[in-house]
Amino acid sequence: MLLRRLGFLFPLSMPLLILAGYRLGGAWNFLTLGWLFVALPALDYLLGADTAAVLPRDARSAGWARFFDGILYLWVPVQLALIVWAAGAFAALPDLLSQVGLAYSVGVVTGGVGIVVAHELGHRQRAGERLLGCVLLASVGYAHFYIEHNKGHHSRVATPEDPATARAGESFWQFLPRTVVGQFASAWQIERERLVALGRRPASAANRMGWVIAAPLAIASALGLAFGAAAVVLFVVQAAVAISLLEEVNYLEHYGLVRRRRPDGRYETVTPRHSWNSSQRLSNWFLFNLQRHSHHHAQVTRHYQELLHVADAPQLPTGYGGMFLVAMLPPLWRRVMEPRLAAWRALEAGRSP
Repeated sequence: MLLRRLGFLFPLSMPLLILAGYRLGGAWNFLTLGWLFVALPALDYLLGADTAAVLPRDARSAGWARFFDGILYLWVPVQLALIVWAAGAFAALPDLLSQVGLAYSVGVVTGGVGIVVAHELGHRQRAGERLLGCVLLASVGYAHFYIEHNKGHHSRVATPEDPATARAGESFWQFLPRTVVGQFASAWQIERERLVALGRRPASAANRMGWVIAAPLAIASALGLAFGAAAVVLFVVQAAVAISLLEEVNYLEHYGLVRRRRPDGRYETVTPRHSWNSSQRLSNWFLFNLQRHSHHHAQVTRHYQELLHVADAPQLPTGYGGMFLVAMLPPLWRRVMEPRLAAWRALEAGRSP
């Protein structure tokens, strides 16, 4: 179905929602709040799931590959232009409500779409694509995610050593500070070990954590020089919203799932059983199939349009759109997820090691 492929153009419309809220003024600047917590879950429910392959193998032509890649490439200048425009518009807004709404809305888009695009590009083989991903991450002050996610999370997922895996019984609000600090520390350690293995000093220009810190400072400084101190506030707030949204996604993806230890002390191989899966149609368009996370961890080099629904992986009751608000309310989260986690444990207990 053509719509199954063209749906991935939908995220490109998100900045228009911000512009509409800005033109309408006042509380309308929170339009993305209504989108994220009301419209997206409702439309996910109405449109339902789509478990079919986005791009069957007989349709994997070079033309379609360029189409799917082109969406990612186009997002980079769109996001940078959005941040620059918002930085200039922020100070001119007449009241604090409008300013908070604009900053929040930009963060929803740079986090909900931009970091997902950065994640996809960060797994690509070509250096230029990975660089584009790092540019997007720098624009929300989280470029160390590229280092930690690729070299840390994917090898340690569903283990106590992974700061990006939420533990059973851990609320999102407990997870958020732990994972933010833990991932930054992990990225430093990964980079240190890389340089030592190369015979280089960790405290040198070759340490990528230097530009991880310098890049967002440079962006914030440039915006401040161009538009004043208010632009720096906009940059910081949108980055904080984007980061919290990313970490809420991390919370959803692996909550409570653990890999067994083998007799030799090593953990079992990562399988689709170690990620929560969902194939809600609209959320997967919005998040570039990120919800087919079980397949992503099983075959990390697959591009987003090639990820498949894994029926025997643990399934979320709805898409991320519906789970965002649930995760923010710990009693509701426990009521929804603990029975599913218990069912997963029962299946694991009956599985041969």
